[in-house]
Amino acid sequence: MVTSVVTTKGQVVVPSKIRHKYGMKQGTKVAFIEKNGTLIMQPLDRNYFESLAGILGTDGDMLKSLIEDKKKEREL
Repeated sequence: MVTSVVTTKGQVVVPSKIRHKYGMKQGTKVAFIEKNGTLIMQPLDRNYFESLAGILGTDGDMLKSLIEDKKKEREL
């Protein structure tokens, strides 16, 4: 386990071991996610966004999904 301390400004230094392991550099954006009473810090890098591909059930074809949604809206 690697630890860090929260400063008076609410900042946390990510230890170098962790930064190197996850490819975090200056300017890397991170998300803080609460899940089942646990706080997760997730680097928002290319791998993260690629892992989200297809979760909407569009088989990666977002334009097709948007066109279908517009068609449904017109029918209403």
